[in-house]
Order: sequence, then C-alpha cells, then structure tokens
Amino acid sequence: MTAADTATPKQDVKWDKCDKDVGDGLPLPEGMQCGTLKVPLDYQKPEGRMIEIAVSRLPSKNPEKRRGILLTNPGGPSPGLGYLAFLVTVKMPQAVLDSYDLVGFDPRGMGRSTPVKCDLTEEQQLFGNIPPYARNAADVAKRAEQSQQIAEQCAASDTAWMLPYVSAKNTARDMDSIRTALGEEKTSFLGASWGTYLGSVYATMFPKRTDRVVLDSNLGPAGWDYHSQRLWSQGMDDRFPDFAKYVAANHREYGLGRTAAQVKAKYLQLAARLDRTPVKGPDVVWDGALLRLITFGYSYGATQLATLAEVFKALEANQPPPPLPAGETAKATAASVDNLISARYYMICNDSHWPASLQSYQRNVAIDRIRHPLFGAAGANINPCAYWPKPIEEPVKVGNNGPSNVLMVQNLRDPATPLAGAEQLRKALGDRARMVTADQGGHGVYLLNKNQCANTAATSFLLTGKLPERDYHCSADATPR
Repeated sequence: MTAADTATPKQDVKWDKCDKDVGDGLPLPEGMQCGTLKVPLDYQKPEGRMIEIAVSRLPSKNPEKRRGILLTNPGGPSPGLGYLAFLVTVKMPQAVLDSYDLVGFDPRGMGRSTPVKCDLTEEQQLFGNIPPYARNAADVAKRAEQSQQIAEQCAASDTAWMLPYVSAKNTARDMDSIRTALGEEKTSFLGASWGTYLGSVYATMFPKRTDRVVLDSNLGPAGWDYHSQRLWSQGMDDRFPDFAKYVAANHREYGLGRTAAQVKAKYLQLAARLDRTPVKGPDVVWDGALLRLITFGYSYGATQLATLAEVFKALEANQPPPPLPAGETAKATAASVDNLISARYYMICNDSHWPASLQSYQRNVAIDRIRHPLFGAAGANINPCAYWPKPIEEPVKVGNNGPSNVLMVQNLRDPATPLAGAEQLRKALGDRARMVTADQGGHGVYLLNKNQCANTAATSFLLTGKLPERDYHCSADATPR
C-alpha cells in the first residue's frame, strides 16, 4: 500500500435533496439524498488540485438493524448516482435496506462528478465504446484511423488535465474517501459488470476496509482490457442459442426459422446481406455491423428478445425496424453522451495495456471472425486504447491477499461478461471468494432474473456475512438454499 492509499484527507459530504432527474426516469426513494465530496485529482499530491465526486445515499430507516454502508456501482463504467433508485425499483429486499445505508456515486470524470470529454462527433458516438464488426483487414485499418483520431481528441480536449488520473485505481481511492467522509471503519460493496472489477480493485487495495463484497456478472481480473473485449465473442456464442430457441420454439410468427439452427443461419445470412446492401432508415443506416451490435446489446435481458426479433423480421423484409426503446443515452444531451463515451475511454484505457500493432488486431479479427462468426470480428477490433498515453501508474493486480469476504454471482450465458472471464477472476481471488453460478442467460443476476437460488445467495451473504463452504451451481428451476 502506497502513501496515496493511506493519507486520504478527511472531507465532508454536504447532503441535500436529489434532483428529480437523478433517477433517469425512475422514482426516487423516499429519503434519498445527494451531495458532493471533494477528493484529490492526484492522490500522490493530497493537498493539490481537487475534483468533485457526486454521491447519493439512502439511509436505513431501522437503526437497530443497521450495520454500515453498502457502496454500489452499476457497471459500465457509468454514472451510479441514480443506481439506488434502480435497486429499490427492482425490489431490493427490505432486510438489506434495513441493514445498510445504500450509497451510490458517479465515478470520477462521469456525470455529475467533475466531467471529462473528448469532443466526439455524432458519427464517433454511434457505436459507443464497442468497436464495429470488421469484415476484413481494411475495416480494421479504417477503424484504427478513427480510433487514433478519438485518442488525439481526448488528449487535446479542455479536460485533458484529468486524463492521466481517471482510473479504477483512483476511483477505488475515491470510494475510500467516501467511506472516510461517512465515518465508517469498513464498507460493504455491491457491483455489477465493470463494477466487479472496481470492487475487486478496492478489495485488493484496501482489504482491511472491506466488509461484505458482492460481485455480479464478472469481468476478468484485469477489467475491461483487450482480452475481456475479445471474450464478447464467446459470450455471444453462449447467449445467442437462448434467443434462437425463444424464436424457434415459441414465436414462429416472426418467420425466422423453425429450429434454433435455422434462426442462427438466418442471422448470419441477414448480416452478410446488410454488409452488401444496407437498409436505410429515417435516422440510421442498418448495415451488418449495426445489426450485430444491436443483437449483442439486446441479448442482455429476457425482455429485450421480442424487440430483437422485431428488428430481424423488419430487416428480413428489407424494411427499417421500428424505433428502438429508449436506451441509456436516449434522453441525454449531446454533451452528456460525449461525457459517457469519453469517460469510459479515459477509464478503461488507463486501466490496462492494449496492443499497439495494427497487424495484431487484423490477425485477431481474421481468427475470431472464423472461430466466432456471431460477434468475434467486433470484439477483436481495435479501439482508441491502442493509441493511449502510457498510464502514470501500473494497474492493480487483483489477488487473494485479504479476508474471505467476496461472493461472486454469475449467469452461465452472459454475452458481455462471459463465464470464462468470471472463472479467471475467481481463480485470481482464490480463497477470498466463492462463486455461485446460475443456469440462465443475460447480463445481470441479482434481482434481475427469476433464479431464486442465486438471488437468495446474494441476499443471505449481505445479511449474514457467511460465505458458502464451496462454489455451487443453481439449476434453472432451483429453489432457495
């Protein structure tokens, strides 16, 4: 542990009512508060320049049962100030709400925390932080030029002074500053997706300050790096059969196939056709790369499969699909979309080392396009991290030094954080962790799916602190243990 991890200056959070739009359309729970906390830009210089971290809190209403705070992160990386409203909406058990003050925050650089930007154009924002599917080496070279341009814009923006300091390592230090400001000796943590990496980093840096840690839908131990990005190809291979079965077995009215194999063949044929002849819609051109991106994104949740089938049906008829339901940036301003995508680049590019050779990306795309035809040539494609300045600090190496207080929950068929990555994190954490897997598909386990066995495992651990004696698996129809 460095001096930067032990000499956090004491600051206070000034609490007030939250703005109504904090919940992104969800009702704010009664008693939810919002505030800001000043933290060092550079923890090596604690008396230097300060930035603001936006923090939210939902206090326990049962003081006799309250045991401490539960810091939360929704993944992304994305703003998490309104995540508390989401957790209440998806029925966080009352016993957990009684046991903890729930705490959310926007990671440094994001949302209402001191924000960053790269001045991205509308075209640069189209695919977000996910590289487009590359049909050949020329597509990779084109994306490389675009990626280098984005990296240069980030380095030349008005917020480039923050660029070296937006990282999971510093975000974990910010979390510890929040813990200190709230007067707690320890903090529990609930994180999903990228939040599993953030939680792992915090638990590695501050093992004696962690209470109970729940990691839901797990990245590998290096977070969102090139290896985990390539794993999207395996995630799609794992998840797509659920969609194919949904269409073939229960919804033949879409006309996409009478068997799962026929639905998969239809997807590959349709994507190849759109590569050659896109369908022009009123707002967007539907080419093969966009279809593959939408298929990836709309495989996250069971409720999205019907929308995805409608997209396939329309494009098969050579018609643009109906407008898609509002997504995470649908109601956002151009500036906030720029901030979301830019801050993700700031964070993930500082957190790991990315290959610099264009030829290595072209080679990997060619390999993954054959091995994983559903999405491999997107996951293996290049992004701006290949052109990022060298991080000023080495990323945290997640390890097993610390108490046994980490519970991992993981779907077998997760497109974004596949089981293969979760198994790597489980190995890195060693005896600190146990992992509960669930026989279900989609991105997100706790409170988002119907597997009561997996849900009960997470709730029980948050309430009792007792890890299972060993890893175990929840079948699709499992009852609570």
